[in-house]
Amino acid sequence: MATPETTPKLGPCLVLETDAGNRSLSLAGINCWTVGRSDDNNFVLGDRWISRNHAMLQSMDTGEFYLIDLGSRNGSFINGRRVSVPVTLHNGDTITFGQTELTFSCPKLRAADTKSDRASPDISATAALHIRRLISVLVVDIRDYTVMTRQLDEKVLSEAIGTWFRYAGEIINKHDSWVDKYIGDAVMAVWIHGTEEVTPRSMLRISQAMSELNEMTARLHEEFPLPFPLRIGAGLNTGYAMVGNAGSSDRPDYTPLGDTVNAAFRFESSTKQLGLDISVGETTYQALEQLGVGDRQTFKRYQVELKGYEHKLVTYGCAFSDLDRFLGAYAREHQSAAPS
Repeated sequence: MATPETTPKLGPCLVLETDAGNRSLSLAGINCWTVGRSDDNNFVLGDRWISRNHAMLQSMDTGEFYLIDLGSRNGSFINGRRVSVPVTLHNGDTITFGQTELTFSCPKLRAADTKSDRASPDISATAALHIRRLISVLVVDIRDYTVMTRQLDEKVLSEAIGTWFRYAGEIINKHDSWVDKYIGDAVMAVWIHGTEEVTPRSMLRISQAMSELNEMTARLHEEFPLPFPLRIGAGLNTGYAMVGNAGSSDRPDYTPLGDTVNAAFRFESSTKQLGLDISVGETTYQALEQLGVGDRQTFKRYQVELKGYEHKLVTYGCAFSDLDRFLGAYAREHQSAAPS
């Protein structure tokens, strides 16, 4: 639990005005901070209008900060506007949780907006750490989100989508990755493979994460009065990419760049034209074959036209029900094969 400091921070922080003077809550040392009334939060605020687990701030190696509402009852606001999806913060933004008002202070973001010819030393250091790594990129998008926004009260929408983002982050963390980016009503997660090939264990964890994300999404209408059960589409791609290590937390904070990432987004979009739930790239499918998906014909091969590509790309697609059947059979087979 963080203790507010009376001395203003030069680095990124939240500034809380009190009768005793301004206090700052430092946003340094890690890359994710939670806010709420519960003692297990990084920032504990004693405001009865704030939920036990109210919101989360996440930093990226680009220097950006996101504010994510975690399904709070009374909402999170930036400059008086309620947050329903993750929003990028700017230096000087006013953030309101319940009846508590804070100011987001990040001098680096202000400096980045100027026309200065000199790059920040931190930005230069990060850029120098880009290396080529084998990765898998998962993009998960909520289906019919725009339709839902037209039928749902803003408060309910904010609580429901904030809860979805929180649950999605927990599932992805459980399966050895993290949410690298929030894009409107979608999340992007990255698995860094430690060798020159993708291990069956890694691909199993990714497959389990996709399955659990689907199950969680399908049950969300049991918690909130949604007009219809939510669905997701998933694109998964494996390949080499340049990744940058910000080195700002207890684990390397990687953000990938390149065609491997772009194709993952395109594969997710292709699920709509294919009428399927999951679309994976050819290299990903080859890794999945080590688990036996080819033997069970879980995925089918397609050629799709993707935006930004001159020629059709090969993709392998399936429904979540197909993936779940495979994972169930895989678990039964390996449980019976385990020594007693």
